[in-house]
Amino acid sequence: MGATLRAVRAFVLLSGFHLLGLGLLALLGAVDWASWLWAPAAVRFKVFVVTVVLAIPVVRGMFMLRTPRDDEPGGVLVGEADEPRLWATVRGLAARVGTRAPDEIRLTPDVNAAVSEDARLLGLVGGRRRLFLGLPLMAGLDEAGLRAVLAHELGHYGNSDTRLAALTVRGRAQVGRMIATFHAKADAKVAQERARQERKSEKRVAKGRSAKRIDTTGTGVTYRTMAKIYSAYGRLYMRATRSGARRQELAADLAAVRIAGRDATARALRETHAIHTAHDFYLSSYATLGTEFGLLPARGEVFGGVRHLLAARADELAGLREDLPQEPASPYDSHPPMAERVARIEALPDDGRSAEGAGPALGLLADPERALVAVEDVSLTPEARRMRRLEWAELVHESMSARVAQGTEELRAAAGGAAVTLPRLLDAIDAGSLWEIAGRLPKSEEAAAASGRVAREFARPAVRRGLSAMVTDELLRSGRARWELSWSGPATLTLPDDTADRLPEALDAATADRPDTGPLRALLTPASPAAAR
Repeated sequence: MGATLRAVRAFVLLSGFHLLGLGLLALLGAVDWASWLWAPAAVRFKVFVVTVVLAIPVVRGMFMLRTPRDDEPGGVLVGEADEPRLWATVRGLAARVGTRAPDEIRLTPDVNAAVSEDARLLGLVGGRRRLFLGLPLMAGLDEAGLRAVLAHELGHYGNSDTRLAALTVRGRAQVGRMIATFHAKADAKVAQERARQERKSEKRVAKGRSAKRIDTTGTGVTYRTMAKIYSAYGRLYMRATRSGARRQELAADLAAVRIAGRDATARALRETHAIHTAHDFYLSSYATLGTEFGLLPARGEVFGGVRHLLAARADELAGLREDLPQEPASPYDSHPPMAERVARIEALPDDGRSAEGAGPALGLLADPERALVAVEDVSLTPEARRMRRLEWAELVHESMSARVAQGTEELRAAAGGAAVTLPRLLDAIDAGSLWEIAGRLPKSEEAAAASGRVAREFARPAVRRGLSAMVTDELLRSGRARWELSWSGPATLTLPDDTADRLPEALDAATADRPDTGPLRALLTPASPAAAR
């Protein structure tokens, strides 16, 4: 489908939104007219009020013509003087694609590359072009892979995809706003009705009568019906634009193949999928490991640290490159499934092209470390920027140690408060207070109803778990234990001597029906140099 036909289709879909609004207004007017002819006067007034209330958001939505825009595109704007090699690469690829190069390049914290254009007159006139380039994506690609990704994005310019996106985005935004407006009004109506019924119940209770059950069934049904109508059109809109968007992605893939070569393009797509999956894991397991305790990696490592993970997990990444998604991320995803895209490319005839550039993609930047810091500074929240920064080894040790200390809180509280030390708790156990303390731990309804030996069996795992955390916390605080960073697996806890082997039996003894804290106390006493010899 050519650019002209795509523009016509996008315009028709956008017009359909307004035609739907006019149809609904006509329907509401017909209801008013019918009630005026046949309904009693009291009913006419109520119908008129309802139709006016429903018509107002429809009229407002029809005249919300401006597409919402962010105040700032985001990322770090870099000029040719800042990044001459990157700009030269982009300009060279744009010339080979046969399109105008972007006016801006912005570095972002995403595993993604994207292009946009501030088109005018509903996309008929082109505007300022922007290329967004994610540093985590660059961290996992070589130069050849990045060239394929850039050629794909520039292909969108060449196919006029970014110019016509203005129409599509506008329609999606308007339909989405209308659906959200009617749902919000329905929710407000339900909340208002609930509050009214609760006030009536309170008055009944105050008079000594039983409260009635709150029932908001049917409240806001007219608003939700309107939302359903617009949702149905939204689904139609998304299906119609989805097919076009997916064809655009496949066309941009062909542009990348033409410029970067078949093998480099397929490899870049496989690599991008692997990097994306690895990056999600990295953020949850490494970069944000200590955020709840006010800790972050050293500057530049929040988004740059993924390099260490990618380097250490080559085998897992190889599996991810082969295990491509067979289905789109959602029914309305604008991209075809990654497996389909790669299969289409690899089915093309061998073009005999060798990869252009085997060095790391970050090597195209004048100073990658400075760029990572700059992107961090504009992407993190003010609260995150105020957090304490640590090198990776210390970050893992302090974060995991804080998590262990967190695991001691319930047992400390049951034993008398946060100030309770491990020696004091062991003294209380020796004094026969173990099960009294265990009785104050949080428990399920079933455990709360139990007594005697059954109650002890319910409580024993929680006591043992809390006691284990307190022992580990004590060893960490004394410096005899340490959490060790690993990029190829989970962090590991290094314990002194044979503590790891002796700890389970010591915990069993301390939480037995007749507790014996001696083995635990022995573990907590550092061996003397003579004993060590």
